[in-house]
Parts: sequence; structure tokens; C-alpha cells
Amino acid sequence: YERDLLRMEAAAIGLAAAAGVPVAGLLHAGFDDPVLGGDYLMLAALDGVSWNACKDALPPGSGDDLRRELGRHLARLNGVTGEVFGYPHAGITGATWREAFLAMVRALVGDTERYPTPLPRPAGEILAAFEAAAPALDEVTTPRLVHFDIWVGNVFLDLRGTPRIQALIDHERAFWGDPLAEFVTPTIFGELREDDPLLAGYREVTPLELTPAALTRLDLYRAYLSLILLVENGPRQYPEEEYAGLRDAAYSSLAEVLDRLVRASLDTVG
Repeated sequence: YERDLLRMEAAAIGLAAAAGVPVAGLLHAGFDDPVLGGDYLMLAALDGVSWNACKDALPPGSGDDLRRELGRHLARLNGVTGEVFGYPHAGITGATWREAFLAMVRALVGDTERYPTPLPRPAGEILAAFEAAAPALDEVTTPRLVHFDIWVGNVFLDLRGTPRIQALIDHERAFWGDPLAEFVTPTIFGELREDDPLLAGYREVTPLELTPAALTRLDLYRAYLSLILLVENGPRQYPEEEYAGLRDAAYSSLAEVLDRLVRASLDTVG
């Protein structure tokens, strides 16, 4: 899915801005540049601070307020609709969300054949677990823009006065799919709680109910993100000391979620 990433980022920035979501403005985009030998973007500079860099210095209570504000921004972003599911820029798409998502998963698992990847189950069993739980995806009938990389490092804050969100950055992982997937990275290696201010802010803009099927979909997206975090070390070759903690957390999360998906599928069959 990382093929032609900047093309997706350029498109997502424009669509997000039009929906009223704060972003770093796109000044210029160049594709297949003959001099640079590829694609490039020029974005407006931000004078704010990454939430990740200042989270321990924020005033008491502002973290919840910011999380609620983030929920509203994500709801507006997810309100943008498309024509096809998946990653059009990479040619991984489907007429339905189930078809597209399973194609996304198969493409990712296929990368494990090229790059040695620690996995809690054999690749075939992992694919089978995704496929068994896939009927829950049929509830999603409209392709919606999903950032899928919202963590505190990708949220810039304006700290002049009451802290507020200045911009959401790094849209290159975006895809067209289920808005529920948006909650995976802000709650990485955890669960989405009903009392999360993020969810409260989201619901200020649009309704969202955490039904049993929705929770199954969340598990599918958690497993997908954990797979990404494990597989991408192959081509990227992260420094071992920096990557070890993330790798271990992703491995444990993937094992736990796969077990849960398998149990749920067996209960449904039973």
C-alpha cells in the first residue's frame, strides 16, 4: 500500500481541508518529477508543537479537551466519501469493503514472504482468522476517508492561550473504508472505551454506536495495524533498540486479537 503514498497524501490533504479539518496546507505537488526521480509535496510550515513533544507539560484537564476536539475533527474527516474502497493509489481496491479490506490484508501478509517477520500464527491461519470474521465488514456500504495514523506525534497543537489543535499531519496512510478504523491508532494496543472523550467529540458531529459487529470490526483493524507494524520493519530496518518495544507490543496485540477473532468465529458457527 506504500506505493505512490504521496499521491494519497496530497489528495487527502485537499479533501480534509475542504471538510474543515485543520491541516498543513498543500502549496505544491509534483509527480514523476524527472529531476527528483519521483513525487514530492511542498507543505506550509506549522509553528505549533507536536502533541507528543509537549503532552507532559499541558495544563491539567487539557488532554481530555484536546481529545474531544480531535474526535470532532476525525468525524468531519470521515464524512468525506469516495467512489471505491481501499488504496486506489496502490491498486488495492474492492467493490465492497469486505473485498477491499481482505485484499489489503492479503497484500500485507504477502510481504512476509519477502521480509522475515515474527508472527504469532502461521500466515495461512492469520488470513483464515480475518476471513472468518469478515462478514462483519458488510455493514460498511460507503467508502469514507480514513487517516489511519492519528497518534499524538501526528497532531500539532497551538499552545498560545488555551491549547487547541493546529493541524493533523501525515495523511499518507489514508484509505477509503470504515470510519471505525480511525479509532485504532488513537487507542493503540488498548480498547476504545465508551467514556473516551475522543468518542464523545466524534458523536458531537455524527452518531456512532459500538455494536457487537462494530467491536469485531475494530478487532480486525487492530490486527491489521499490528501486522503493519511488524511487516514494515522488513523494508525499513528500524534500529533494534528503538524498535524492540513497538515490535513486542504489536506482536502481543496481534496474538491477543487473533485469539479473540477466532473464538468469536467459533461461537458464531456453534
